[in-house]
Amino acid sequence: MGESKRRKAALGEKYGQEEKIVSWLPFTNKQAEEAYKITTKGAWVGIGVLAAIWFTIWFIGPAFGWWMVQ
Repeated sequence: MGESKRRKAALGEKYGQEEKIVSWLPFTNKQAEEAYKITTKGAWVGIGVLAAIWFTIWFIGPAFGWWMVQ
């Protein structure tokens, strides 16, 4: 319990607050992790949409074009 009291005395008002990534940025480590998770999910969704569009253009699109010519 002595170490906790020393840490609280040394940190003062900052005791118990989350640590920032860089002192001049207003983001904490937890906020950075959440942003990373969101952007990673967004990237995978984008890759899936891109694959679906590619599949449609290369396989389904020409099939409809061939059907319209007949």
